Amino acid sequence: MNTGENSEALRKITDLIRKSSIIILGLHFYYYCYGAFELWGFTHKISAELLTNISKTGLFGHLLISKSLALLLLLVSMIGTKGKKDDKLKLSGAIRPLFAGLIIYSLSHLLLHLEAAINVIAGIYIVVTTVGFLYVLHGGALLTRLLKNKLQGDIFNKLQETFPQEERKLENEYSINLPARYRLKGKIRKSFINIINPFRALLVAGTPGSGKSYFVIRHVITQHIAKAFTLFVYDFKFPDLSIIAYNTFLKYKHLYPKQTKFYVINFEDLKFSNRCNPLDPDSMTDITDATESSRTIMLGLNREWIKKSGGDRAIFN
Repeated sequence: MNTGENSEALRKITDLIRKSSIIILGLHFYYYCYGAFELWGFTHKISAELLTNISKTGLFGHLLISKSLALLLLLVSMIGTKGKKDDKLKLSGAIRPLFAGLIIYSLSHLLLHLEAAINVIAGIYIVVTTVGFLYVLHGGALLTRLLKNKLQGDIFNKLQETFPQEERKLENEYSINLPARYRLKGKIRKSFINIINPFRALLVAGTPGSGKSYFVIRHVITQHIAKAFTLFVYDFKFPDLSIIAYNTFLKYKHLYPKQTKFYVINFEDLKFSNRCNPLDPDSMTDITDATESSRTIMLGLNREWIKKSGGDRAIFN
């Protein structure tokens, strides 16, 4: 079971192994470049005795023993590496620095055979070996992170936790069928979001520009016109939805009765508006119809009246 305590303990262990790797590499530099450290003034009796005692363990029996041990501990410490997931990270991006670092780190001891001052050779050897060490650290961290992400899968339903969705187009005389796509076992499959009974209400929520009109509303308009419905479309961004509705109406006009027409009511730009009489007496059967019509018109002309408590009663009393 993976818990926070387990993760913290693993992190501490990997940090300890990595620090041990750095310490061993530092001792390696100090032992095999001791003459240069003497010239630089970084030696002491205590350090000399310490190196003598450590050398008895066989760590410095050969130049490659301590150097290889430092590399081995570094590679082991990378097993617990856990970093931020990056979808752009490729295998080649991790392999290149890792192999470059291994080559530099493995062949850097050849620099000790150069003919130059001991402090110069030691300085070059330490710098080159450290660069190789850092390249291995960087490339290995990327590689283990990449492998771990591949093995544990994606928790966001892209690969491992997807499920089959409705791929049939379930259509009836009232339905709205929205085309969609989803990912199943690493493949993109086509599906449909079937709204079988839109009369039970359809709520489309989203921020401005999120695609509500493009992905949902336009399909509602075009599919219902194709089924010869009569629509009342409130086009807040005129003429976006009006153009869609008009072109679709022209395409399916043959499905409607011959007297069916397309009307636009635009209060802001009258040259795009048809004329109508909302107070036509023929459409009012009693005094209530006239009252409600006049009330709506007056509140639309002066919206400040809506904010006043009981203002609508005061207007029409």
